[in-house]
Amino acid sequence: MFFQQLVNGLTIGSTYALVTIGFNLVYGVLELTNFAHSSFYMLGAYLTVFSMTWLLGRVTPLGFFIGLGISIVITGLLGALMDKASLEPIRKRNGAPITALLTTVGVQTIINNSILLIFGTESKPFPDVFQLGKVYVGDTVIQIFQIIIFVVAILLMLGLSYLVYRTKIGNAMRAISQNATAAKLMGINVNTVITITFLIGSAVAAISGAMMGTYYQKIDTLMGASVGLKSISSAVLGGMGSLPGAMFGGFIIGIVETMFAAYVGSGFRDAIAFIIMFVVLLIKPSGLLGVKIETKV
Repeated sequence: MFFQQLVNGLTIGSTYALVTIGFNLVYGVLELTNFAHSSFYMLGAYLTVFSMTWLLGRVTPLGFFIGLGISIVITGLLGALMDKASLEPIRKRNGAPITALLTTVGVQTIINNSILLIFGTESKPFPDVFQLGKVYVGDTVIQIFQIIIFVVAILLMLGLSYLVYRTKIGNAMRAISQNATAAKLMGINVNTVITITFLIGSAVAAISGAMMGTYYQKIDTLMGASVGLKSISSAVLGGMGSLPGAMFGGFIIGIVETMFAAYVGSGFRDAIAFIIMFVVLLIKPSGLLGVKIETKV
């Protein structure tokens, strides 16, 4: 039973990791908690289903990938639009950080209510187009798609880490995160780089939503709420702004949460992530892989 729960915990942890990776990407550049990120996760799942079943009418693996591509493009562009239309004007006016944070809450509300208005409140089936089956390792049952989710989480982390630490746009992102004014003086188009960051982060959220919809074979209007809060806990545990930390934080939260539900009780399952977050904030606020930034006066 232990190994079965470990597999289930890694799968749930991969969910949190997938969402936290995009969340940490934005935070690493702007130090902004983007509450709308979980809504882009939910929107990505809905757009994939809509494109695959209603727009294309092809409930096949090819239809899934086409629908996913449409979802990635639309969600990424909406993330970029959110920055251009609402956050960039705040930056230009040197608005308070709390103003930008509340703006993301407003965008989150707009997306959530738009999904309710268009798709309704009832959960929607997400077709299992792959039907990959499962494998048995002793008494442990592992679904093939669980392995795929785990691998996708690692590949996204590696890909985004390469982008941030080995490319020109990544150098610009890191320069802005350290000092946006100095980056601008060095010739970096700060607002464009930030908009690209939001585009990439939102696109990653769309991938996460589609993967989770395929795994659970249903989507609903509450799917983003719980995952969004857990992703913040995962980010705090792993280190705010750290992409490897997002992965490890998500895995740890998922495993501990699953083990607690299996061996202690499921009543307080959702509270475990926040208990871990509070403990980390008290003991090591920078997280497992986060870097403590010294402020010089």
